[in-house]
Amino acid sequence: MLIIVALAALAADILSKTAVVATLQDEEPIELLGGLLKLRETRNSGAAFSIGTGYTIVFTLIACGVVVAILRTARNLRSLPWAICLGLLLGGAIGNLIDRIFRAPAPFKGHVVDWIQVPHFPVFNMADSAIVCGGFLAVALAARGLQIDGTRLTGDGDPDPEPEEPASGDAPAEAAADPPAKDADAPAVPADAPADPPADASADTSAEVTAKDAAKGAPEESGEKS
Repeated sequence: MLIIVALAALAADILSKTAVVATLQDEEPIELLGGLLKLRETRNSGAAFSIGTGYTIVFTLIACGVVVAILRTARNLRSLPWAICLGLLLGGAIGNLIDRIFRAPAPFKGHVVDWIQVPHFPVFNMADSAIVCGGFLAVALAARGLQIDGTRLTGDGDPDPEPEEPASGDAPAEAAADPPAKDADAPAVPADAPADPPADASADTSAEVTAKDAAKGAPEESGEKS
């Protein structure tokens, strides 16, 4: 998609410049839409929209760097919107770079052909339009957090995390059940209370013998008193 968009922008720029140079060079401007749009052939030695005239060689080197940077970035491209964006930037940059390399007055110092004029705006061409549209699209994609590799940034600036799988040695959270509830009617027992000692069988036997002896001695005492 990046290559298709870049080739379309480049073809539109080359064909339009060829037609303008052939028909409008040294001719009067053509007014369209009641003067809102004018077609006129001009030469620009600076950057887009006639900015920085007189620094043609500098902008030529910058354009070469932009083309190389886009091609290097395309290796990590996984997003269709970013492919369209970079395709527009690449096609526009190559379109103006061809003019700077091959047009007069000298190689790598050539002047770019501009031919579209609207009120209160510098004259521009199709390559400039592709660069501006690609720049606005890049700002919109960055504002939405969409990255070139297809990921999207969250609110804290980090990519969307992948869901983590529990480790093999960790028990799932639902496996840790709460202990069974105690009976509400049962008396509370202190935690440090000792367990009841086992009953002593010998103590119970001694108590029974004592009770029998007391029962035998009771009649004898009553007879002596009488």
